Amino acid sequence: MKNVQLVVLLLISGFGFSQNNDNADKSELYENYREDQFYISVTYNLLSTKPDDVNQSGFSTGFHLGFIRDMPINDQRNVAIGIGLGLSSNSYNQNIAILEANNEVVFNIIDESEVDVSKNKFTTYLLEVPFEFRWRRSSPTVYNFLRIYPGFKVGYLFYNSTKYRSDAGDTLLSNIDEFNRLQYGLTLSVGYGTWNFHAYYGLNSIFDNSARLNDQAIDMRSFKIGLMFYIL
Repeated sequence: MKNVQLVVLLLISGFGFSQNNDNADKSELYENYREDQFYISVTYNLLSTKPDDVNQSGFSTGFHLGFIRDMPINDQRNVAIGIGLGLSSNSYNQNIAILEANNEVVFNIIDESEVDVSKNKFTTYLLEVPFEFRWRRSSPTVYNFLRIYPGFKVGYLFYNSTKYRSDAGDTLLSNIDEFNRLQYGLTLSVGYGTWNFHAYYGLNSIFDNSARLNDQAIDMRSFKIGLMFYIL
């Protein structure tokens, strides 16, 4: 009988110890829980507030990737602040010819009745710092959930290029000074699980005041819409 009692006591002790370990593991899991650390995005790039004669043609794309540090600010850890670092490549197909004349960069609207243009675009490459306020319906064990992430993004333009190809000749330029080095705007990511809608609206112009079209500043801003994929 004493042996039976001893066995029961050992089982109870072991079960209690196991429960304590499980609770400790669960507590540690929640304590260290973070979400959505890496991101990859593909966007369709539009030009907003563009001059009347400026039109876009073809498909202008953007590719974005980076890392965001997730910093929860509540006990459930489903509300957080995110700050990160990323890279962005953006092309814009449109009808402004960016050419060089007399060692100066000039901007002109392409007259399609006079010249046959096969390609005309400019591309920007940015180092970006995204900020996000993050709300989600998630937990350490729930992987598909609703998320709403409004935010702000600051980008530093470290390289740019233009490509103009026509029957009259080709012009390829790079690192011209007429682009704004600092570009920033509002962001929004909304989705469920893997698929997330993403938008960016630029708050300042892509070009600086030295870029002139018909003696007017080219105050064009970037508007990007597409998909965002978050990865732990």
